[in-house]
Amino acid sequence: MPNKDLLLKALKCEQTERTPWVPFVGVHGGSLVGVDSEAYLKSSDKIVEALKVAADRYRPDGLPVVFDLQLEAEILGCQLSWAKETPPSVASHPLDDDYDMDSLPEFSVEKGRIPLVLDAVRRAKAELGEDIALYGLLTGPLTLALHLRGDDVLLDMFDEEDEVPELFDYCADIANQLVDAYIEAGIDVVAVVDPMVSQIGPGHFRDFVAKPLNKIFDHVRSKGALSSLFVCGNATRNLEAMCETNCDNISVDENVDMVQLAKIARNAGKSFGGNMQLTVVLLLGDANDAKRDAVRCMDQAGEGNGFILAPGCDLPYATKPENLEAVASLIGDNYQIDIARNLPAKDANDSFEDVVPPDYSKEEAVIVDVITLDSAGCAPCAYMVKAAQEAGKAYGKAIEVREHKITGRDGLGYMTKLGASAIPSLCVDGKEQFASIIPERKDLVARFTEAAEAK
Repeated sequence: MPNKDLLLKALKCEQTERTPWVPFVGVHGGSLVGVDSEAYLKSSDKIVEALKVAADRYRPDGLPVVFDLQLEAEILGCQLSWAKETPPSVASHPLDDDYDMDSLPEFSVEKGRIPLVLDAVRRAKAELGEDIALYGLLTGPLTLALHLRGDDVLLDMFDEEDEVPELFDYCADIANQLVDAYIEAGIDVVAVVDPMVSQIGPGHFRDFVAKPLNKIFDHVRSKGALSSLFVCGNATRNLEAMCETNCDNISVDENVDMVQLAKIARNAGKSFGGNMQLTVVLLLGDANDAKRDAVRCMDQAGEGNGFILAPGCDLPYATKPENLEAVASLIGDNYQIDIARNLPAKDANDSFEDVVPPDYSKEEAVIVDVITLDSAGCAPCAYMVKAAQEAGKAYGKAIEVREHKITGRDGLGYMTKLGASAIPSLCVDGKEQFASIIPERKDLVARFTEAAEAK
């Protein structure tokens, strides 16, 4: 069976002879062809070149053409901040003052960088599309709403119930324009990527987010394509609500327990994917680490149909190709899987003695440590850092906000020593206060005050 057909069967929860494999090659493609992320995401030539390299080296069943959740926001008036090894981040919010959607630039798939992405889709379809399923990624309604309105939209979900649904519905309409363009260009699977879902609870998800998501998923189905709901971060509290939507597939990252997801997804008739560890394994580990983690995912997914092995999110730029090649080497090979299952466990007792947090009690300022994947390219991480900075301004006293990225040893050390339980996580004077949920400003200020008084 061709790789593409096998993946499409798995997405529909049909029986497959092996586990499908979908490495989410986003800006990592830039490293494969020797350019930084900005040059990569502005060149259809480089995107297609990287997809061909990834197809050859990683032997995938599916590949995303582009992993960039700022495409729509850029057209709608958000200014972007570019980095060398991550997708761009949103630096301004055109609806910061009000909900006047009429004031936004008119959206069109002929604007911004979307034409070059669609060109890459068509060319990749011609060269790879018979063998590999192509994913078209778009920004989910909650994340796009935050790009446009800023993190105030999270508070508005409590206070301005009439305006928030209008904004989310507007975002769904934007998404459906991209759905049409993707499918016309040859996309097989439309993935709605909405990382900010990990920052809300199931009540708000069902009240505000499910309806616009279903508007997108129903539209995808009407076009004869398959859909996936992809949520980075700790989406555990929303798994049941996510599986109630009309998508075909749920994809999650390493913060979610695969055993729990497998049970919930299969009960709901959904296929599911994930959740290989991005940083500790694929970025910083070795080939044996990658093999062990792949087998861990497959074992936790358990017996049954509908599981797709994938990284937990967009692959870091500098992910080691040999680690992804190691995963490809064992897919469908029961002998290699058994060998990987019996590899000796790696020593996990790194004490990070070289990473030394301050003595918080002796610091004059309140120290806020934000543990992130990387706020330059991770939307929940960016909004967590911003929330800390804005609350620090409101607090008005001595405070320092420090970001620790787990793409490096410092971040991993701080995550370990401060006992951070999720990404992103916010600690105040060495104690975790908020894990994978962006706090309200008043709550943060209250924690700052308590920490200052305890010194």
